[in-house]
Amino acid sequence: MSHPLPQVGFIGLGAMGRGMAISLLRAGLPVRGYDINPAAVQALVAAGGQAADSAAAAAQDADVLALMVLNAEQAEAVLFGAGGAAGVLRPGSLVMICSTVSPTFVRSVAARLAQAQIDLLDAPVSGGAARAAEGKLSVMAAGSPAAFAAARPLLDAMAEHVYAMGDVPGQGATMKLINQELAGIHIAAAAEAMALGARAGIDPQRIYEVISNSAGASWMFQNRVPHILADDYTPHSAVEIWLKDLGLVLETGKELRLPLPLAAVAHQLYIMAAAAGHARLDDSAVVKVYEQLAGFRVLAAQDAPLSHEA
Repeated sequence: MSHPLPQVGFIGLGAMGRGMAISLLRAGLPVRGYDINPAAVQALVAAGGQAADSAAAAAQDADVLALMVLNAEQAEAVLFGAGGAAGVLRPGSLVMICSTVSPTFVRSVAARLAQAQIDLLDAPVSGGAARAAEGKLSVMAAGSPAAFAAARPLLDAMAEHVYAMGDVPGQGATMKLINQELAGIHIAAAAEAMALGARAGIDPQRIYEVISNSAGASWMFQNRVPHILADDYTPHSAVEIWLKDLGLVLETGKELRLPLPLAAVAHQLYIMAAAAGHARLDDSAVVKVYEQLAGFRVLAAQDAPLSHEA
């Protein structure tokens, strides 16, 4: 016996959220979406979704409300602040937080929603915009069995891999921060290694080829170094994202009384890149910290002058 598909409200239609929402539509789920950018809402409508003119309108009559907003402050505003989404959700409905936020925030939201008999699935995602559009994300989820059951049609549509991290909200967010710690450090390490090799006079393309087939390779090295080689810093994931995400990693380490020196150094490198004017460039632009300190370009000869581009 088939069950009716849940009505989905979706808030946050940026590069990742748009792909996720469109994947839901492709699977046949009805989606009503909201974003502060009207063009993002129109893109959803063009793909067959419904437009909402506010967060509360997106949540109205929703069985599941998915959030893919930038940070905890936006999630707070959408649910309990000016957005007012939590106030219109029915008892028995579900909120999915897919954004990268702290475990402490997730637990707080879960407790407040429970007072209104609304369940929460802590469901951060990884994979990037391209995999979001393909419905092939990884989801690190935590929540009650009922929350997983209610979210199953969405998880099946959005994700290639769903990792059940437990029944306590916050465990998914913790797993995502572990992933973000590694990813942020790997990008910074890749930039430093490319700068070292280029400064020593080795052709950067050759460095990339050798490391890609050697033990020093990482997914982030292979994904981000081509941006450096092409001198193309169009933001797929911006430098400023890592100020937030590694900041959350360090906050969690502080709460747990666990020192995280590698995360702290990487965080400082992203702060340096942002302070130098590169906050909204692709995160591979952390290489510019080394270029500016030593006065050379990774793609140029060792003694080429520094280009002061934004």
